[in-house]
Amino acid sequence: MKPYLHAKSSAKKYGGVPEDYLDIHDLMDSSKSAVPDVKHRVVFHSSFGCFIVEMIFGTNITNSEGKTVSVRDIAEDHILEDLGFIPSLDKWLQAMEIETWMGGLSKKAPKRQMNFLD
Repeated sequence: MKPYLHAKSSAKKYGGVPEDYLDIHDLMDSSKSAVPDVKHRVVFHSSFGCFIVEMIFGTNITNSEGKTVSVRDIAEDHILEDLGFIPSLDKWLQAMEIETWMGGLSKKAPKRQMNFLD
């Protein structure tokens, strides 16, 4: 679903207008700009992603009708609409293959000589 469609769904459920919720849904799908397939969802479409969204927007927002709405509920609804359940970050990462570079530089790797004449 596109962010605006999620925002319309939030407005229907919590009141107000889609624009009250659009910034949250835009953030949740913003990773599409870097990864244009479903793998982008690993960034915000998890229980940990909801926590990050809540850190950014605060615990609650007030919609245009003056109603206080939980940011976590909005983020969780977004994920439920996309995936049907809210995965843990660990569930996403279990599907990721560990590669050597993820461990950082090896202590056995030769150190690069700095040549200030280059």
